[in-house]
Amino acid sequence: MKAITLYDVARVAGVSYQTVSRVINQAEHVSARTREKVQRAMEDLNYVPNRGAQLLAGKRQLALGLVSADLALHAPSQIASAVKSRASERGYAVLISMVTNYAEAACREAVQELLAQRVDGLIVNVPLKEDAARRLSDLAAPLPVLFLDVSEQAQVNSLVFSPAQGATLGVAHLLEQGHSRIALLAGPESSVSARARLQGWHHALAEAGIEACAVASGDWSAQSGYEKAHSLLASAVKPDAILVANDQMALGVLRACAEKGISVPRQLSVVGYDDTTDSAWFTPPLTTVRQAFRTAGEQGVDWLIGKHDPQKLSQTRLPVTLVVRGSTAVSGAESTDDLASRLQELAAFADKLGLR
Repeated sequence: MKAITLYDVARVAGVSYQTVSRVINQAEHVSARTREKVQRAMEDLNYVPNRGAQLLAGKRQLALGLVSADLALHAPSQIASAVKSRASERGYAVLISMVTNYAEAACREAVQELLAQRVDGLIVNVPLKEDAARRLSDLAAPLPVLFLDVSEQAQVNSLVFSPAQGATLGVAHLLEQGHSRIALLAGPESSVSARARLQGWHHALAEAGIEACAVASGDWSAQSGYEKAHSLLASAVKPDAILVANDQMALGVLRACAEKGISVPRQLSVVGYDDTTDSAWFTPPLTTVRQAFRTAGEQGVDWLIGKHDPQKLSQTRLPVTLVVRGSTAVSGAESTDDLASRLQELAAFADKLGLR
């Protein structure tokens, strides 16, 4: 099959070879209408610019750097996907440096690795303390750096979801359902987000005049959710609801409940956090706090590429929402199937006694 060339794109777009080259290289003095015609022709022909040839010609590829937590985890992988998609739309490549050790030294090494590749801006999606984030920002200066997993008080450019709002939504929902014995399954203590959610839960419960009946911490995995659920369900005060810091751990909680013969939500309500793509397919479907990870990734790219004042901090708080599904119910309530079954048992018992 004949390779598609710039001349083919120029012919389909009805422009010159030089105009196609200017569009590919993000040159100025190309009208929006012409740029759109060329981009449409490239899409129709499935043309992919030869970046190697561009580099040999001395033309540097525009690129963004992403320092990310483990991409095996749902949230980091979703954000990375959104970053790459939006960056590609804007004509940028994305270079990723993944760290599993969140110590400042490891994060510093990841940032230096990306800076050595001449990126034009950085997104850092790793849990960092305030001072560590500020030092990494100074290291990358004057490049723009945006942090996605720092506290709201950190004096760096940040774009984070509101943990207080998410915690309040989960607690309020369970209280509205009449639950009062609420256990908490937090994420790892090393995570800024996990600590913020746990603090938010405690605050929201205190506002209602109650305390958590039990608290445990997992490592974000379904396995840790399963193991910690057994511990929470064996506590002196039996919970009638559990707030879980992410959906994967909530999946483990549901498995533990099934093994112990605890009906969710008739005997125990479970609320997750994140709203992963699979949460609606858990058994039962999971009630959870939704964080729009794609929005975070896309807005992060737009901020880096857009015009902003380097002397002014940008601190954006993204809202979260509660998605109510089948894993929560009114405390002590029985499902329609349970009621029907009980009525049948009572009718059979009445017939046996000759009462009907």
